[in-house]
Amino acid sequence: WYGLIVLSTAVFALGAARLVSRYAAGRPLEARGLGARAGRAAAIVFTHRWIRRRDPLAGLGHALIFYGFLVLFAGTVVLSLQEDVAKPLFGFDFWHGPFYLGYSLILDVFGLALTVGLAIMTVKRLRRPPRLDYRRPDREEDRRLYVIGDWVFLGSLLFLALSGFLLEAFRVAQTNPGFETWSPFGWAAGRGLRALGMTAHQASSAHFATWWSHGVVALMFVAAIPYTKAVHMLTGPANVALRDERAGKRLPLLPEGARAEQVGYGRIADLSWEHLVSLDACTKCGKCHQACPATASGYPLSPRDVILDLRELSAHTGPGAQIGDRVRPETIWSCTQCMACVEICPVGIEHVPIINQLRRRLVEDGNLDPLLQTTLEAVYESGNSFGEPKRKRPRWTRELGFDVKDVRREPAELLWFVGDYASFDARNQRATQALARILHEAAVDFGILFDAEKTAGCDVRRAGEEGLWAALAEENIRTISRCEFERIFSSDPHTFHTLRNEYPQHGGEWLVVHHSQLLLELLESGTLTPRRQLGYRITYHDPCTLGRYNGVYEAPRRVLEAIGCELVEMPRNRDNSFCCGAGGGRIWMKELKQPGFRRPSEQRIDEAVALGALDYFVVCCPKDVTMYEDAIKTSGHQGEIELRELSELVLEALDLSAPVAVGQQEVAS
Repeated sequence: WYGLIVLSTAVFALGAARLVSRYAAGRPLEARGLGARAGRAAAIVFTHRWIRRRDPLAGLGHALIFYGFLVLFAGTVVLSLQEDVAKPLFGFDFWHGPFYLGYSLILDVFGLALTVGLAIMTVKRLRRPPRLDYRRPDREEDRRLYVIGDWVFLGSLLFLALSGFLLEAFRVAQTNPGFETWSPFGWAAGRGLRALGMTAHQASSAHFATWWSHGVVALMFVAAIPYTKAVHMLTGPANVALRDERAGKRLPLLPEGARAEQVGYGRIADLSWEHLVSLDACTKCGKCHQACPATASGYPLSPRDVILDLRELSAHTGPGAQIGDRVRPETIWSCTQCMACVEICPVGIEHVPIINQLRRRLVEDGNLDPLLQTTLEAVYESGNSFGEPKRKRPRWTRELGFDVKDVRREPAELLWFVGDYASFDARNQRATQALARILHEAAVDFGILFDAEKTAGCDVRRAGEEGLWAALAEENIRTISRCEFERIFSSDPHTFHTLRNEYPQHGGEWLVVHHSQLLLELLESGTLTPRRQLGYRITYHDPCTLGRYNGVYEAPRRVLEAIGCELVEMPRNRDNSFCCGAGGGRIWMKELKQPGFRRPSEQRIDEAVALGALDYFVVCCPKDVTMYEDAIKTSGHQGEIELRELSELVLEALDLSAPVAVGQQEVAS
């Protein structure tokens, strides 16, 4: 028996050393406050709050397994200390009296918890939910080994749990001690065996056989941990601790003086320690697969499969493996960078940063969508994604009927960084003008950069063109730094995000707010007073970059409430919002319309229409305006629902054409 223990430990240690060697081949890990993050990880792991998200039954099942396994393992360690250390070496025996009775009760209860948890997970797998379907959207591939591995892992734990109860039952049936009522479930099973006619001799023989089979399977399970799905018991908590809290929200800068081969991820060895660990943390739970808008639209991408492909390359090919041999460019370019996968992952895998690094290498190699290439060239030459002359950027101001400050020439309280779509797109200009009129009505002191503004570059960066993004950031920072203002605001969540979270990497630090937050501030302070309550029945779409990236969920809703709208939530809202499909530069790429599938934006409109009679589908992002105006037409719902931007509704509630009392007279506002 002790020889088997040594063998099991040696096999485990060999596998663990192999894993560490694989991780060490990656880029060095940045130690970013690992002590504090370890404490945060412990709280996440022991509360199961990430695992419980959007699937409380799975969370319950996993918690029962987790705590059941943990307590039974601790109980085994305590028993080993008694039998192999305390008693033979020191003659100390604590295996009796209240300690033993309490020990028996605790292990029996947690053994049952483990069994119930395993039963829950078994039933869930037998029902074969879509997220546990390993068929790939990008190619046919035999994934039977994944299914077999899942069942072997689950079956091994189930065998250990049930054989543990059988051991107790056979012992009770053999000796029938009265104190074993402190193991209520084992005692009941033992009494049942006696009632069925099992003799003490039969129970003794069965106990011997079960003890050895239980022990051997337990040692095999331990030995197999570094080689099987069970490795997530180690790498899962480790990855939660290693995960950057701002993963995907602030992408890493290129190494200073980086050579072409150092840009992005082209080989497995290019991945960081952290990302290599995360590959082995994946449990194939499929939550990212289920949340991904690209997967739901039939695009050749599943975040889960990207991680599994990289894991197989790392495990079976080595650090020199070329990622492009396994992960196809069309897979990488299908991603909208919406962060739904990162948000829902129970072990904190950073799918979006990994995919962004893969894109950086593709851009460096010139392997990108031709339309995206054209747009990036337009940004480089003109400073905007429309390729328009810079003099046209402020033309939307001409129809306002009042002058807008040039913040380069005179100070203003607020600098409005307008953004490309809000400046150049005709439909979005209506929303931009509405916001300007609101601010003018509220006597807000604001100004814009006129033709000195260039695209903030959020989607340029998420498309993998890091060099161009850095150049845009540095030039915009120089321009903004010459101006006098107190705060920056933008009606574009992408611009808001990159100014707020990523420009500080280049020294551009300001107080930045989204226009929904500014509107709420004006309404709640009484600076703006709606002249009428709209009474519209509406639904609101949370933009990915405003919501998941920046946690702004309540401000738009409170604005809508303040102007008298009845909000009907779509099933997928707040951090579970469904992407419009524009992000990550996808709005600049060839449409990936797949037969038999609806585009992300069309699926979202379907979801809104299913709520019943609505007056408006409300958005507060220029790219959402563009995507959903088109989707209303292409989804076949034109005439059933209409899109409005948040500012347009606020302007309507102000009712600037209504008469305003001034002294004893009424005049038109």
